[in-house]
Amino acid sequence: MANRDMSSLIGGGVRDVFGEDSATEEQIITPWTRAVASGVELLRDPRYNKGTAFNEKERDTHYLRGLLPPAYLTQDLQVKRILDNIRSYEEPLQKYIAIMDLLERNERLFYKVLIDNIEELLPVVYTPTVGEACQKYGLIFQRPHGLYISLKERGRIQDVLKNWPEKNVRVIVVTDGERILGLGDLGVQGMGIPVGKLGLYVALGGIRPSLCLPVAIDVGTNNQKLFEDPYYIGLRQKRATGQEYDDLIHEFMFAVKQEYGEKILVQFEDFANHNAFKLLAKYRETHLVFNDDIQGTAAVALAGVLAALRLTGGNLADQRYVFLGAGEAGTGIAELIATETSRTAKISIEEARKKLWLVDSQGLVTKSRFESLQHFKQNYAHEHEPCEDLLSTVKALKPTILIGTSGKGGTFTKEAIEALASFNEKPVIFALSNPTSQSECTAEQAYTWTKGRCVFASGSPFNPVTIDGKTYYPGQSNNAYIFPGMGLGCVISGAIRVHDDMFLVAAETLASLVTKEHLKEGLVFPPLQDIRKISAHIAADVAAKAYDLGLATRLPRPADLLAYAESCQYSPLYRPFR
Repeated sequence: MANRDMSSLIGGGVRDVFGEDSATEEQIITPWTRAVASGVELLRDPRYNKGTAFNEKERDTHYLRGLLPPAYLTQDLQVKRILDNIRSYEEPLQKYIAIMDLLERNERLFYKVLIDNIEELLPVVYTPTVGEACQKYGLIFQRPHGLYISLKERGRIQDVLKNWPEKNVRVIVVTDGERILGLGDLGVQGMGIPVGKLGLYVALGGIRPSLCLPVAIDVGTNNQKLFEDPYYIGLRQKRATGQEYDDLIHEFMFAVKQEYGEKILVQFEDFANHNAFKLLAKYRETHLVFNDDIQGTAAVALAGVLAALRLTGGNLADQRYVFLGAGEAGTGIAELIATETSRTAKISIEEARKKLWLVDSQGLVTKSRFESLQHFKQNYAHEHEPCEDLLSTVKALKPTILIGTSGKGGTFTKEAIEALASFNEKPVIFALSNPTSQSECTAEQAYTWTKGRCVFASGSPFNPVTIDGKTYYPGQSNNAYIFPGMGLGCVISGAIRVHDDMFLVAAETLASLVTKEHLKEGLVFPPLQDIRKISAHIAADVAAKAYDLGLATRLPRPADLLAYAESCQYSPLYRPFR
């Protein structure tokens, strides 16, 4: 022993092959790892980890013997155990943390739990709970689920994309965090939205997890509270604007096409109005892009209106609409309704727009305000006397359909709803702002103030309401009905651009899936428990439209697009390992 070199040994006589334990804190070491996962590495890889569902043969073959307790649990039993754990928490944020922790440990089990219990867990992994999660993202942050691209990465964004381990990315959801739900500027903590959206792409649409990439663009924040938060994980500077902002976004858009090709789908999410419309207009002709807040929200709302008309009677051209809120959601919905009205009623788009009226923070949008209006409101500036608020607008215009996209809770007042009900036998009320705290009114308020006569839908979920012994079931106008199917349709067809007609057909398909039984309960959207089938139908019709428009590249065109869409959907069931 006297002749042995002790410099390479550590306690217990184990050779320190890589010099990690003998190195000082200042010395540089190389983080070696194996190329093929087995043993502990396999258990720590969320894509392949099955936990206690590894069978006896797999435990031997992959060096797991002794690393797991001896019991073997089926995936179904694991699902039940996870649900029991999640249900034991009282606070929604605790449930969110618990299920997102599962995603970090076992990817397939996460999606199996979510898919099998979508109605229960959608409010946990997405709105409304994701709003609180974004507000506290720095506090609950554990493991990065996507790419963070900040001003520090200017000039090398393509190199940053190469750091992402998956090379066959097909769908990107990107946000700059300036307008997260109805909560405002949350900076890089808005990453919770792309992570949540892509989780729904997988669970609801059936796109494989490896094809999805969440991205947060960090250009700073104007939220002073975040500067004072010691746990804030983003740049502590005021938001970059102008050319600096535009150059960073442009470099990103150029880099994703260079890295992933012409058919990479980029979904813009929760950008502020002044950037949202500009970016969509700039890149829609050169990239496969859409803005979910403008186009996805519009499609699901149009579907709800089409279904509601089966209850109220009449057609799109017979209606008069008032929107409270004239931002990207409100004007996006208005434009898609106008487009569909123009097509079905065979009138000009200008004539169709005259049926839609907007109310913003200054009151009714009218021609007299034209010069001071943002460009996206100008098409809806009609000739009319000024109206200062929603109540005076409702009394003056007597709308049949009231749609809220204001982002402010409680703005559908009792007086305004009662006025609407006074000249409509079945008024249509859509309170679409998220999260629940920002909803223009609650389901109970809408049904109570209209004496149960309204057709109601909201952006966030509400429980059934019972009034005088009768139960009413509020619908949820959730973008999750549209964007997963839209994404799947683009992927399976190899689309190179997103055309407005693809959103029109998505809305029509969704409305057609509302049955007479659903309508009898007052529902204008099909049950979320059927969302995988709904997404497949939407994907098939979107893909068909892409082929018809000459935008699809995957040839030959499948004979049965619905069967093809269903066959392409991801399954979270465990796979056997050699």
